[in-house]
Amino acid sequence: MEPLSVEAYQGHKGEPTPRAFTHEGVRHEVAQILNRWYRQEMTYFRLATGDGHRYVVRLDEDSQRWELVMKEEG
Repeated sequence: MEPLSVEAYQGHKGEPTPRAFTHEGVRHEVAQILNRWYRQEMTYFRLATGDGHRYVVRLDEDSQRWELVMKEEG
């Protein structure tokens, strides 16, 4: 997994929710959160960005570290 720099806001339940992230030096604004799910100590987000791509990112809740799981071409 690749570590990410993520700009997040607190969701309605107080959980960190991505608003934008930087991948390979490029900042991507989140246009839409398509899905969110939970596994063990991780929160996963499937995101659509303004450039037409989709990404799956996850947050390790213990370390508060964000990681890129997958990039899908749009």
